[in-house]
Amino acid sequence: MVLALPPLEDLLDSAHVVRLPMRVKFRGILERETLLLKGPVGWGEFCPFPEYRDAEASRWLASAVEAGWQGFPAALRDLIPVNATVPAVTADRVPEVLSRFGRVDAVKVKVAEKGQDLADDLARVHAVREALPEAAVRVDANGGWDIPQAVHALGKLSAVGLEYAEQPVPEIEGLAEVRRHLAAAGTPVLIAADESVRREDDPLRVARAGAADLIVVKVAPLGGVARALDIVAQAGLPAVVSSALDTSIGIRAGLALAAALPELPYACGLGTVSLFASDITRDPLTAHDGGIRLREAVADQGLLEQFAAPGERRRWWLERLRRVHTVLASSGQGLFTNS
Repeated sequence: MVLALPPLEDLLDSAHVVRLPMRVKFRGILERETLLLKGPVGWGEFCPFPEYRDAEASRWLASAVEAGWQGFPAALRDLIPVNATVPAVTADRVPEVLSRFGRVDAVKVKVAEKGQDLADDLARVHAVREALPEAAVRVDANGGWDIPQAVHALGKLSAVGLEYAEQPVPEIEGLAEVRRHLAAAGTPVLIAADESVRREDDPLRVARAGAADLIVVKVAPLGGVARALDIVAQAGLPAVVSSALDTSIGIRAGLALAAALPELPYACGLGTVSLFASDITRDPLTAHDGGIRLREAVADQGLLEQFAAPGERRRWWLERLRRVHTVLASSGQGLFTNS
């Protein structure tokens, strides 16, 4: 379906830029800035990380426009299973982090953090396993290892019984090589592709290359729920729906994708609002008893004002919105016509 891209003035008039504090450092930050848009059918979130170039950020804007101006496809389920997320904290902090998620059936553990080593990763993962002996444990390296490091680390980490390892190395060819080495060594770890899906011009290349056992899909980096559904269908691989460190507004879009997928074999990485010290809604989309019930997310005016970004950061985001709108209007990405 081709949608109408709203005029820039409509987006600027509806824009709110906020800065939210994090409970723990995640992805190297203690505050998360995002731009929220109020459309005729709901709220959308535009929050590409600052280092992303405008062409890549345009997919995030497409997703926000879909949420606010078109809405989401029909849901096949209304309860979405989610995993807890453990950042690259010291092992002694693992129980504290897990306590924010309530009952937990699956945990994603960040590994390969800059400034840390494999001993830190092993301690963190073992702390998770000790706290939750029956939970499914997965690790996420965000491409932080090279091939020998990944093969060695996953050989060690597999002793705790990993569900899968997410993006152990940065390149698609490297993922395929890691899979081959693990298979040859008899190491029972599945490989999931994340950045090799959402940050590639061709998100299907990882599937064609046989470089992953499953794919991680995130709504905003892929350009919206409808496009993500199409990518999953074409890839022909099991999919895990995850977040891009969104507020509840962005998590609502992730829940819409998880709710619309024909199959949902893995718990989703959509519980990350628990990593925020504050959210932008009065009823945050956080997990209870291992899942999140599908419901709407509405930004609260008082919270928008309380967490409004400083003037220079608001100007930075609005200028970015102007540039990215121009990119999206000119490229369309197969999603939009101008209105």
